[in-house]
Parts: sequence; C-alpha cells; structure tokens
Amino acid sequence: MDTNQARTFLEVVHSGSFVAAADRLNITQTAVSARIRTLENSLGRRLFIRNKAGARLTPSGERLVRHATAMLQLWERARQQVALPPGRSAGVHLGGELSLWHPLLADWLIWMRRECPDIALRAEVDGPASLMARVQEGSMDVAVLYNPPHAPNLVNELLAEEKLVLVSSAADGRFAAEDFIHVDWGPNFAASFETSFPDLSPPVSISLGPLALTYLLTVGGCGYFRLGIVRPFLAVGRLSLVPGAPEFSHSTHMVYAERADGEVLDRVRTGLKAVAAAPPSLRRATEIAARQWPYPRSADDPVNNLQK
Repeated sequence: MDTNQARTFLEVVHSGSFVAAADRLNITQTAVSARIRTLENSLGRRLFIRNKAGARLTPSGERLVRHATAMLQLWERARQQVALPPGRSAGVHLGGELSLWHPLLADWLIWMRRECPDIALRAEVDGPASLMARVQEGSMDVAVLYNPPHAPNLVNELLAEEKLVLVSSAADGRFAAEDFIHVDWGPNFAASFETSFPDLSPPVSISLGPLALTYLLTVGGCGYFRLGIVRPFLAVGRLSLVPGAPEFSHSTHMVYAERADGEVLDRVRTGLKAVAAAPPSLRRATEIAARQWPYPRSADDPVNNLQK
C-alpha cells in the first residue's frame, strides 16, 4: 500500500462515496476506483460494499482504517522532518476554519514566530469536515474548529468558550424580524435557534460570520454574532445587545491525533491557549475592528476619534 492508496482509501471512508472522494482529491472517479481495486487486489480482501447510497466498509476495510491512518501519519512526520528549512528543528501544519483566522490564529502565528522561531509553520484555511479528515489521516497536525464532533484516535481539546449574542444596529437594541440576518454557526446553533425562534424565517442568510457582520454594519439589521468580535462595536455604540434575547454557547476546540509529536504539540497548544486567553485591549480591539470593517460613518462617530 502506497500513500496515494492509503489517502484515497481514507477519503472514501470519510466522505462515504467514491464520487465525493474524487471531488475532494481532485481526481476522476475512475482513478479512485482503480486505486481501491489495486489495494483490494494486493490485500486479497474486499474493502467496500458499493450501493446507491455510497460506499460502506466491509469488516476487512474497518480493520484497515487504523493501519492506513497510522501509515499516513508516519509518512507526514517523516516528510516534514526531512524537508525542514535550514535553521528549523521541527515543523507543524495547522489548519483552521476561515472565521477563526482573525484574530485568534493570526495572533497564534505571531506568537509562534516570537516564542518558537525554530519551528517551521504551515497554515491553511479549510472547511471543518476536510480539516477533521486531514488530521485523522495524518496530513495535518492540528485543526482549530468550532464545536467539532468526536472522532476515533483524535483528541478534542477545548480552547475557548464563547457566546453567540443577538445584536442590533438600532441604538435601543430593537429586534425586527424583517431585518434579521441569519448566520450559519453550525448544527448546534441551528438546533438551538430553531427552538428559540420557531416562527422566524430570516430574509437574509449568510454562511460566513465576517461577511455577515460587514453587511450588518453597512445596511443595518440584527443577528447572532460572536461576543468577542462584536464587543468593540458595542463599546462605541455601533451595535447594541437585544434585551432578553437568548445566548448560545459557541466553543472553539483544537483537534489532534492521540499519537502526535508530544514536544512540538505542547508548544503549539501553549501558544493557542496563550492567545485565546489574552485578547487585545478594548482600545486596540476597537481600532482593529474599525479598520477591518469599513462602513459609512458620520463625522461624530466615536470610532473616528479612536483612530486619531
């Protein structure tokens, strides 16, 4: 079994079908089928049962998952060690969801450069399902995600507990259903939101939090957002909390393999915890937010004064 076969096998396992695996690997379905067939022939065992619903593992396939995962993890560690740039003693590959990169993971990169200059860094943005799969297969060391599911052979460690709060652009925190902006904060939020607002049919739905916040600050309205992100706008009066609205938990976790390199992982975990526990000062956060989210401002807007 070579690494391409192992990666293809695990991608079919994670995605549940040959078609989805081909899309994720950016190869043809024929190539996926050929790799799996070659692997089955070399092992003398059938690994998948294919049907209209996709592909499910046979008992032999279930036994192979652990070995294929370990193989890819070993190969990735070897590749990183052999290909290290000059002056680096180790390397780490970290991925995160898009909305987590500012400021949490951006601050982590800066922390690593300052505190661990001997570690080579590789950082990526990807979707949660892909990040989980890549950590599980061993092609990524650490993933930082919102409310990730638990998976075999992976450690799911809480990094930060945050709240999703309902905010409004109206000074009095007025809630107007016709101006509600729905943000996709994942299945846990969706279930809680449906329970709390069973009759609300949002006129605008946006999958990315930063994009939704830009829209809200520009045209007005209301919606649920991470407290840490909207706090600067609450402080200067650009947004207001909706009185009596329910708040929802939205935790950030770091996910890594149980057999990960202990020394390097400890340094990565230390950095992530340090930046998660040390948010910037309110003044600095407000200045950053004002630059990050452009929107029309009046001459007497307090954000203007903070930037002087």
